Amino acid sequence: MLRDLEPTRTERIERLRQGGGYPCYTTSAGWLGYDDDKLRRLLKEAVDAGYRHVKLKVGHDLDDDIRRLGIAREVIGWDVNLMIDANQVWDVPQAIDWVGRLAEFRPLWIEEPTSPDDVLGHAAIRRAVAPIRVATGEHGMNRVLFKQMFQAAALDYCQLDSARLGSVNEILAVYLMARKFDVPVCPHAGGVGLCELVQHLSIFDYVAVSGTLDNRVTEYVDHLHEHFVDPCVVVDGRYVIPERPGYSAEMVGASVAEFEYPGGTYWRSRSAVPSARVPLG
Repeated sequence: MLRDLEPTRTERIERLRQGGGYPCYTTSAGWLGYDDDKLRRLLKEAVDAGYRHVKLKVGHDLDDDIRRLGIAREVIGWDVNLMIDANQVWDVPQAIDWVGRLAEFRPLWIEEPTSPDDVLGHAAIRRAVAPIRVATGEHGMNRVLFKQMFQAAALDYCQLDSARLGSVNEILAVYLMARKFDVPVCPHAGGVGLCELVQHLSIFDYVAVSGTLDNRVTEYVDHLHEHFVDPCVVVDGRYVIPERPGYSAEMVGASVAEFEYPGGTYWRSRSAVPSARVPLG
């Protein structure tokens, strides 16, 4: 697979440079608990910043989800892709019913609609909610689970997590399986340093494994990047190609000194504060 695309790698690298980078989506606008005015403002800011994909959390209250997705479509229109993420809160029949009620808003995918290791449950949901697609994988703990997901036709988008799998070696195995089964990989990101890592993985996938950007978009959340020596850069809804070698994983020394557990200054200062004691019995 890698040798097939080797002669044209430099062409794709140049294409990324000329096009501004690798496409990403934002989750920052769509957390549960935002009031309607904040939701509208953040969605407008995302579109104005160049994002063509935005994601909203769902699953707490159906009527609330219907209202929020209505606001989202009102703000972003119908040309911007809208994704929804349930964070595993439903069982299989509930997921099918709930997603059916939200279908009018034309979500591109439903993310983590049920327990992350329920392979056959995901397959059943995928069959039932089509043409809405199923995305999952951020809690996939090893390559064997992904193998079964691919074999069972249980997902449309593979959302591997760069820090949950066994580092790069196991991640590459999942990318190669995804290529074999023609499933786009759209990595999960947003945690501390995940955006820094997945930019490399996604660009590598395009340059060396899949050779395409079709149906590919990688998550981006705009926080905590200041703790990294070589933070990712996003411009106009795209990860700019990193220029420094490595995995962009090195943290700033001052951040490590402050937050390393348990000896960092942050934790030592907290341990100095007397904790409230609740009597037993």
